[in-house]
Amino acid sequence: MSLLLEGKRAFVSGGTRGIGAAICEVFAREGADVAFNYHSRDDLAEEVKAKIEAYGRKALAYKVSVTDRFGMKHIAREIFDAWGPINVLVNNAAVNKGDNFATTTDRSWDYVVDTNVGSLFAVTKPFYKQMIRAKMGSILNITSVGAIRSLPTSVHYATSKAAMIGFTKCLSREAANFGIVVNAIAAGIFDTDLGNTLPERLLQMHDFWVSKGRTGKPSELAEYAAFMVSDRNSFMNGEVVIVDGGAVT
Repeated sequence: MSLLLEGKRAFVSGGTRGIGAAICEVFAREGADVAFNYHSRDDLAEEVKAKIEAYGRKALAYKVSVTDRFGMKHIAREIFDAWGPINVLVNNAAVNKGDNFATTTDRSWDYVVDTNVGSLFAVTKPFYKQMIRAKMGSILNITSVGAIRSLPTSVHYATSKAAMIGFTKCLSREAANFGIVVNAIAAGIFDTDLGNTLPERLLQMHDFWVSKGRTGKPSELAEYAAFMVSDRNSFMNGEVVIVDGGAVT
């Protein structure tokens, strides 16, 4: 059987850490050339590039913020000139802060919402236009169970991730006219820098709360993500799939 993503060209936002890094590696293993952006760590970017190239795939890394609309347009053009149109896009990059709503500052609210919601426009639009011209493509948005369930997470983070669900569902209807699918994964708590910023008491409660009895591994989500954006997943559109270790609802 052929690889899941053989011949695909993917872009992953926030590709140097946690789930994003795992997605880059698994996508490359499954046959895709992978480009990604990152915020600060050049050393981690080189590590991820090396992992992609170890599978015999092409890799491109860009140190550009997901909120930089001009920068993202430039990246999209550069990748198009080098490889042709991107046909798989993963909106993964996100930030969070451990704030209580009553003490959340304007700056903190804007930082989380502008990054997590603003990036959906800045990152998606230039690649979406490439997909429209190609009449094909798959967009996968990494949201959170915190957008669906009443969990002890930050209000600004849950709000931004709920916005991603609305973005997924509405864009999927429009995108279907051009042969493009848009889906999302609502992730539970994973062993990442973001997940490990949660209070220790909450992490202990989580391990009791989920039937798997542990946090997720980034590679576990990445494996499912590869299937979701593949041609074998041919009849799913506008869906939000929960991957959280079997949490009690």
